[in-house]
Amino acid sequence: MATETQTAERPVPIGAANTPASANLSFRPLTARGLLVWGLVAIVAFHVAYAFLPPVILVFLLSMYRLGHTASRPQAMYLGWLLGLAIYAPQLGFFWNIFGFGALGLWLVLATWLSVYLVLQRFALLKLGPALGAVAAPFLWTGVEYFRSELYYLRFSWVNVGYAFSPFPQHAVIPWLGMYGAAFLLMLFAAHFPFFDRTSRCRKWTWTVGFATVVVAGFLLNGKGRVAAGPSAQQLKLAGVQLEFPDEQTVLIELDKLLAKSPDAHLYVLSEYTFSGPVPESVRKWCLKNRKYLVAGGKAYVDASETQFRNTAFVIGPDGNEIFSQVKAVPIQFFKDGLPADQQTVWHSPWGKLGLCVCYDLSYSRVTDELVRKGAQAIIAPTMDVEDWGERQHLLHARVAPIRAAEYGVPIFRLCSSGVSQAVNQYGEVLATAPFPGQGQSLEATFDLPSHGRPPLDRFLAWPCLAVCAVFLVWHVIHSFRPRPNRALLIPTTP
Repeated sequence: MATETQTAERPVPIGAANTPASANLSFRPLTARGLLVWGLVAIVAFHVAYAFLPPVILVFLLSMYRLGHTASRPQAMYLGWLLGLAIYAPQLGFFWNIFGFGALGLWLVLATWLSVYLVLQRFALLKLGPALGAVAAPFLWTGVEYFRSELYYLRFSWVNVGYAFSPFPQHAVIPWLGMYGAAFLLMLFAAHFPFFDRTSRCRKWTWTVGFATVVVAGFLLNGKGRVAAGPSAQQLKLAGVQLEFPDEQTVLIELDKLLAKSPDAHLYVLSEYTFSGPVPESVRKWCLKNRKYLVAGGKAYVDASETQFRNTAFVIGPDGNEIFSQVKAVPIQFFKDGLPADQQTVWHSPWGKLGLCVCYDLSYSRVTDELVRKGAQAIIAPTMDVEDWGERQHLLHARVAPIRAAEYGVPIFRLCSSGVSQAVNQYGEVLATAPFPGQGQSLEATFDLPSHGRPPLDRFLAWPCLAVCAVFLVWHVIHSFRPRPNRALLIPTTP
């Protein structure tokens, strides 16, 4: 009887009915110490993963999920901004060399997406409880990351989870799931981490064995069973030389050197913006004289005053004529980078269908997806990375090509103005590189062209993830505008 009376008269602390956490008694916000510890772990884990130990990115995702257990929405927002600055500013320090004080704004823009994830994750845990909130975690993370990387004006895909695996994409699940799918899988495991006290023993073993099986299968399969070149595959030999803003005479001299070094190459490649206009007549005559194909970056002017142009990769045939061109699909924001392409097509070359992807376009999966869907058997990427931007920028950009090649199962030849140029086979393995800054450095490679490429599974997974994010965002906004009850004094609970 006494127990029943005590239960009936147990009070609720003043104001507790108005706190978001009171809506779900299973929601346990982290203490200040917990936030500090998990925040530091997230920062260290991200930098370690990008520096030398990619699998540690799982610890980063685990930390981000735990940090979704904040006491309030403002706390989640401020925490996301602080984490973002601590993560992105060191990784993208070269922004300061390019934009000056504007770099602060760009770092904050990237950090905002961590805030968005933490706010949505906290709301999901609060409204759905720990079990369903954990199920929502990979959808929320992938949806936010995909939107940040691919869909809005300031889209920027670098320094996301998938690129951490660039040193060995062929040994991960990236050839099957894609870079966003790999992040989805890791966050799924992080949100159900098998050593939390609230997890049952059966659930611990289920998640541990399931995750280990997928990872081991990815390593054993090695990505090589997905898109194979075949024993009778067409071979394509390419060679390129790194030149940054060269004059015509320098181009001709370097092309002669490249011809002497790689006389049997089928196709020669120069970087984006090698020329300040169309390919000059002297270079066309070089192609005619030596009966060689050349891919080179330049500008295609759209008006007589030459004020408007399209950043273009030109293909010059062995007859000295332009036989194909592809305009950059997504000009870089805040740069005078020309007008965007009206369409994307593939070049039906003598060796197979080749896609031309101008520089930064390779960073956008929605751009490269289109080339692969149209049958590209290899991708050539003339690239301009200015030497003054620094080595860190060049190394981060060099993470893109191995991931893309592994995702699609097609080789990529990426020729940069000042490094790091790469020849990557269809499994994501780097066959040859030319260093930074490396003016005049060359590289060559022979590719076995696969019969086709194929977008990974995450290209279809991204849309359900975006839908889940949209539902939670709308739900959160509606919930924010609901009238809140007045603060109460001690309110007895009913038995």
